[in-house]
Amino acid sequence: MADLKLAESFALIALNAQRSLELTLAKKAALRCMAAAVILELHLEGELQHPEAQRSLKQDQAGGPQEWIYRKAVIEPLVNGKRELNRELLWWLHRASRLSKGKLFRFERSIADSLEERGLLEEIPHLLGCDLYFHSSGVSIKEYRSNLEEYARITEYLRADVLEDGRAAEQSVCLLWLLRESGCMHDLFSRNELDQVTVKMVSLMQSDPLAKVLYPFRIRRGLEAAAKQFLQFKKHAVATQTGSGVNFLFPILERSQAVFIDTEAMLSGPGTRLKDVLARLESKGHRVQVLRTGQVPLLKIDNLVYEAIPHAVYGRVPIHGVRLLPKHPV
Repeated sequence: MADLKLAESFALIALNAQRSLELTLAKKAALRCMAAAVILELHLEGELQHPEAQRSLKQDQAGGPQEWIYRKAVIEPLVNGKRELNRELLWWLHRASRLSKGKLFRFERSIADSLEERGLLEEIPHLLGCDLYFHSSGVSIKEYRSNLEEYARITEYLRADVLEDGRAAEQSVCLLWLLRESGCMHDLFSRNELDQVTVKMVSLMQSDPLAKVLYPFRIRRGLEAAAKQFLQFKKHAVATQTGSGVNFLFPILERSQAVFIDTEAMLSGPGTRLKDVLARLESKGHRVQVLRTGQVPLLKIDNLVYEAIPHAVYGRVPIHGVRLLPKHPV
């Protein structure tokens, strides 16, 4: 089991299934929150509060163990040329979340490289590569995949700490805020559980000193927030009978929400259809676990769970297969 810092733990959640070679709106929102996680990490360790620690921070700009080089990518632009670092936590968070695109890219590479060297993150073909149109055209897209065991450990601990009664750990207090600001909350909690999460956050804001300061603060930018909210609307809409086709109407925004995998035979049975789907996914390097068989199988693909819904694409010749629709949380 890896000994991870707060920013590293959140990065494994936020980068998982993100496109590794493109700065999408979703990944930009994740990177801003990852930069804020570095500040919270230093705050929990007392690096931002004490004058002596602040002088050391200014001198070595968060130097230290090689695997913590990602801290320097965030801190260096913030302390460069500053005479006074005795600032409030919200000042640091605001500045970190407003890093330029170039600085966000350097930060991404530093933390991704560190996690990759430790075997906690890897780049694999994107799930979109399994889609009929991408597969047939030979288009190559890469995505991040977090280590499956470590991802499960982080998310299961957080879910238990938040959904059970009792005082939440400081890291869980921070992760809840980071999930809310990055738009990743729905990846870990179901719609019913979100009611419990809301009650928990209100309780923490009343009793926990860090939550009192942190939870009222928002860092999400308008366009990024709007894009995330629209995609969340699509996820909710497909859960209703009237909205079952919404995901298919806007493929340009998020095709991974409706990946279509064609099968070898027309009108094939559930067993044959599932075999074809598994063969396509595994040929692209994805790790698949069948959670449920039947007419609509439930598949855990890498770290996320999908329903494989029978579907057909109609043109000059009908093509039969399945649509992979995300079913959150794991």
